Amino acid sequence: MTRHLIAVLPGDGIGPEVVGQARRAAEAAAAAFGFELKWREFPFGAGYYLEHGLALPPSALDDMGETEALLLGAVGDPRVKPGPLEQELLLALRFHFDQYLNLRPARSFPGAPTPVPLPDGQGLDAVVVRENTEDFYMGLGGRGQGILETGLTTRRGLYGLTGNLTLNLEPAAEVAATVGLMTRPAVARITRKAGELARARGETTLTIATKANAVPQLYGFWNEVTRETVATEFPDLTPDYQNMDALAYLLPRQPEKLGVILCPNLFGDIISDLLSALAGGLGLAASGNIGDGLSMFEPVHGSAPALAGTGRANPLAAILSAVLMLRHLGEAPAAEALENGVADYLAGPDKPWELGGRDSAEAVGSKVIARLAKP
Repeated sequence: MTRHLIAVLPGDGIGPEVVGQARRAAEAAAAAFGFELKWREFPFGAGYYLEHGLALPPSALDDMGETEALLLGAVGDPRVKPGPLEQELLLALRFHFDQYLNLRPARSFPGAPTPVPLPDGQGLDAVVVRENTEDFYMGLGGRGQGILETGLTTRRGLYGLTGNLTLNLEPAAEVAATVGLMTRPAVARITRKAGELARARGETTLTIATKANAVPQLYGFWNEVTRETVATEFPDLTPDYQNMDALAYLLPRQPEKLGVILCPNLFGDIISDLLSALAGGLGLAASGNIGDGLSMFEPVHGSAPALAGTGRANPLAAILSAVLMLRHLGEAPAAEALENGVADYLAGPDKPWELGGRDSAEAVGSKVIARLAKP
């Protein structure tokens, strides 16, 4: 029997509740399809940070690297100011394991309310392919008064970067700057992933979000590299370049017309949340942070501490994140069966609290598992 060793980081707030149901559902799918999941749990999150004063101990990344994938709940707590958990835990995991692909599907399910009407017989089935290591999310920059001087040091899977940024303002004023950066190898490899996905879905068009008319140095470069990569490696695909503002206008009006959307880091973050809203809300929004090493799967929603322990948490986004994880592990039939179980549950009369029903997180998990199709 095939066995997969999975790291699990339940996190904070509703994280342990929704991850618990995702684990149950994934284990049921594994049992039905003849393989086994073994779990290695890690305690990191707000509680660990408050107790120890750091987000991750030095050995944590090596320990997680011994597993095949990581299932994450959500981290965040009002007692911890914004920054440490995001920078020292989530981004540390993404950058250490070079998880350069952030995959965010947006699928409308029968029975799940959507904020805009969709044409009869047409559902939303889009996916954002977001470059996950560059652009304006690199943490490079600083602040100053009249003069800004800061060192620029970072490491990615493809390269190390060192340098200095010096700015002088006359007359003196307080100034802040963030460095956005892209490299040809990073843009080319994310374009390949988007092209492969579009081809696997049987699509003929690849939508590419950009803003080269306003930021030609950065996004003009993005357009150049994506265009060359598509032309050379995916001649069967037609690239459709959309300015970010125009795409934000188009999506609510015709969401069913979009398939694979390739985005730089910043734009991908924004567009994927918009698509999540159009598909029924963050309670259905799954994501994967995928690289050539350890990949991490997590619901897009936050830790929602006010809902913790009330029974009203919606575990479907976590279960759908487990679907992405199973597919990544090469267990596609089990992943499809579990996703169909979610669809069958939502098509029925019962719903989570978030979607107007009365089912607790445990009830949702049990009803999805009951609908799991056997091979």
